[in-house]
Amino acid sequence: MLARTELAETEVTGTAGGGLVTVTMRGDGEVTRVAIDQAAVDEGDAESLAALTLAAICHAIDAVKSLTTEKMGAISGVLEAALGAEAARA
Repeated sequence: MLARTELAETEVTGTAGGGLVTVTMRGDGEVTRVAIDQAAVDEGDAESLAALTLAAICHAIDAVKSLTTEKMGAISGVLEAALGAEAARA
């Protein structure tokens, strides 16, 4: 349960357009911040800005997936080692 809580509280970022759009997301998938550089707004192309925002969100989601795999993989390894040691004793 501790790993799940730690995962939920960890923040990752996703960026697009060379940093024109940055999305911050917690490990539980909650988006906590969207930052748009003024240069992206000045271009006035709403479609491009929307595409950059979507790309940044997708990048953040990928980061959450990687973080989840990393955290849960560590737990899985500990459990496998414990179960393996238990099986060896039986």
